[in-house]
Amino acid sequence: MLQIFNIRLNEVQQQVPRSLGMLKDLFYIDLSNNELHGTLPTSLLYNCTNLISVDLSNNSFTGLIPPEIGNHLPYLGTLNLYFNQLSGTIPASLCNSTNLITIDLGNNFLTGTLPSETIMCLTSLLHLHLAFNYFTSDDNNKNLHPFFSALSNLTHLESLELEKNNIGGTLPETIGLLSQNLSNMNLRANLIHGMIPLSISNLSNLSSLNLSNNYLNGTIPLNLFLLPRLQRLWLSDNKLEGEIPSPPHELNRLGLIDLSGNNLSGSIPANLASIKYLRNLILSKNSLSGSIPSSLGRLNLELLDLSHNNLTGLLPAEVAAMNTISAYFNLSDNALEGPIPMELSHMDKVQEIDLSSNKFTGKIPSTLETCVEVQLVNLSHNHLQGTIPPTLGKLRSIKILDLSSNSFSGEVPSSLAFSTSLQQLNLSCNNLSGPLPQGGVFANLTGESLMGNHFCGSSLGLPSCNSNKGRKHSKIFLLLLVCIVSVLAFLTTLLSVVCYRRIRRIVVSHRGETDLNTPAQDLSSSYPRITYRELVEATGGFDLSSLIGSGSYGHVYRGVLSDGTVVAIKVLQFQASNSTRSFNRECQVLKRIRHRNLMRIITACSLPDFKALVLPFMINGSLESHLYPQAPGTGTSQLSLVERVNICCDIAEGMAYLHHHSPVQVIHCDLKPSNILLNDDMTAIVSDFGIARLVMRVTERNLIAENAANSTANLLFGSVGYIPPEYGYGRNASTKGDVYSFGIIVLELVTRKRPTDDMFGEGQSLQKWVKNHYRGQLENIIDSFLLQEVEAQNPEIRNVWKVAIIELLDVGLICTQEAPSTRPSMIDAADDLERLKRYLGGDTTATVSSSYGMSSSTITGGDFW
Repeated sequence: MLQIFNIRLNEVQQQVPRSLGMLKDLFYIDLSNNELHGTLPTSLLYNCTNLISVDLSNNSFTGLIPPEIGNHLPYLGTLNLYFNQLSGTIPASLCNSTNLITIDLGNNFLTGTLPSETIMCLTSLLHLHLAFNYFTSDDNNKNLHPFFSALSNLTHLESLELEKNNIGGTLPETIGLLSQNLSNMNLRANLIHGMIPLSISNLSNLSSLNLSNNYLNGTIPLNLFLLPRLQRLWLSDNKLEGEIPSPPHELNRLGLIDLSGNNLSGSIPANLASIKYLRNLILSKNSLSGSIPSSLGRLNLELLDLSHNNLTGLLPAEVAAMNTISAYFNLSDNALEGPIPMELSHMDKVQEIDLSSNKFTGKIPSTLETCVEVQLVNLSHNHLQGTIPPTLGKLRSIKILDLSSNSFSGEVPSSLAFSTSLQQLNLSCNNLSGPLPQGGVFANLTGESLMGNHFCGSSLGLPSCNSNKGRKHSKIFLLLLVCIVSVLAFLTTLLSVVCYRRIRRIVVSHRGETDLNTPAQDLSSSYPRITYRELVEATGGFDLSSLIGSGSYGHVYRGVLSDGTVVAIKVLQFQASNSTRSFNRECQVLKRIRHRNLMRIITACSLPDFKALVLPFMINGSLESHLYPQAPGTGTSQLSLVERVNICCDIAEGMAYLHHHSPVQVIHCDLKPSNILLNDDMTAIVSDFGIARLVMRVTERNLIAENAANSTANLLFGSVGYIPPEYGYGRNASTKGDVYSFGIIVLELVTRKRPTDDMFGEGQSLQKWVKNHYRGQLENIIDSFLLQEVEAQNPEIRNVWKVAIIELLDVGLICTQEAPSTRPSMIDAADDLERLKRYLGGDTTATVSSSYGMSSSTITGGDFW
């Protein structure tokens, strides 16, 4: 009797043999990790009624999960359909397979409400994995109570995976009623909000809890830390606030704590040192203050990240001496001061040391060479002095060394030229002098990594190192010297203020630009690493079937990483001019910004001949693909007025953040529909920062863009049709230019016409055409929307829509006025659109009058200008 069928198909695009369905006594089938495609074989389900385990994971099956799966397989214990392309909902008939122990449907395209009633029947279930799909919760994605109530019926449940879905709502108190056997719960990257329920501390066997990348608020319950078996706790990228809980006694199991990307405040509890087996502590991107507790030095940490906080005081020698650190030691972007402890040299296993953007003083410890495994050392933007220790050239694994924006003096040690591993060196904005060493990393240095010093030599346009000392003692020289000194004494007072301001402006602009020259490797301390080989595997060798878009700087591919994450991989095209700078620019912008309407970066891969950004995959594509669909019957003819207003609102919110709330002000410079992506719930995401400009604050009232010579040189600010008129006259990029581009997009969303359409004619433009030729056609616009939404046929709703369309056109027109000074800010535009959004949603208190003085709500009929 045949009981087990385990096969590996090596040929591409194989299908499951139909003959398998005739093997009635088949108990186990494993066809995982092949390249099978087509729909799931229903013949197996009809005839192989004795099946106990079905594993079809890691293939390319499409279509629905057959409803027969529950009716014909009464003994089924394991159903593994992980990593396919299945769609639709989970069939209710699965409830009949009461012997199911494991269900893994992760990494598919499944939709619908979480199957509460079906799950409730499966009382033997141990493992429920539904991650990386598109499930929602009850009551329009606002109620998680039914699902968790159903889960409480599964008294044997050990593992729950719901990562990366669209699940919304608050975590109910009934979460504490889940199985006492539950050891792993992963709800990462959903839309869950509200507070963490205290009852979660009832799950006494929980060893891994991941609630990161949600919208949780409130404080962190101390009882979470006290769960007796908890080993890994992820709460990063939420809106949690208050202080970090302080453990009252020694804890023996917790090994990882990630609280990064929240609004936590107060000091770091010294009692964290009582978490005996803590190995990874990540508290970055919060508002923590006070000093670093020296007690942390008692821990055997492998990774410590306290970056991007408000920490002050000295770096404790005990913390600097942790020789167990093997990943990265990141204290950047704080206000730490004093000398760098000599004990830092005890870190002989650390891969990366980042102490940048602090207030450290004194010299670099000469014993740092004992950090034999370190690959990145970043000490930039401090107040370090003295000479560069020659021992840095003995760091046998060093690849990146950044000493920029300090006060180092003297000559550069020649030992750095003999380092065979050093690939990138930044010495800019110091007081270094003398000739540069030859060979090694110095053969590939650019002027940007050396600027702001006093070097001499025969390369990179440096002045000659030859000096004619004989002239110092000549009478002519002395006479000239007296004359020069006299003139300088006369002019010193007159020019001191001017010189001071110019030097300050240059230093500030160089300081900002320095960061932009650091390639994507500096993301590795905050983002997961990825190799070229992994990207090749994720895209099937960058196969054309994975290609989802192309641009001036390369191609974008859909890829699936080893952990099942579906991503977009933007690969640089090296033949394009300025492409490397564009890549570095996008890396630097994306790692500085964090907003729901802006593209976030997952990681990056940067090699000498290959560079790629790994970004979230947006299943709904770009706004352009909806506005101007290539396939008949698809695209934005299906976008309702409400959706268009929501998209405008999302773009405005994202741009307002870039212009007014981002840590570094960003001018996008290329806002257009193809750079607006739509995520799973049609939220608009602004992307593509390849030619964006960063702006430094020079004084409280003055903002200046980075020096054009140090930026993406020779790049046109934007795309034809979206470029504001002042750029054609040589004006620098500005936030008002982005406002203009945004206005064009708003007009496109209403009129459904490209700004480059031939119909506008010579000297015409979309906005001029709207003003001159759209009078009286408002009813036609409304009629086109009526075809999509039946409720808009109501006269009252029709009047609301008319007002909304008028307001949208007004927003587009005022944003595209010729004089930049007459355009509103993105904050003003966002405020108006938010009011319009509420008005369309039925908020009778919302007014649609413009925050910049215009109002359309009182204008009726076709004559609306």
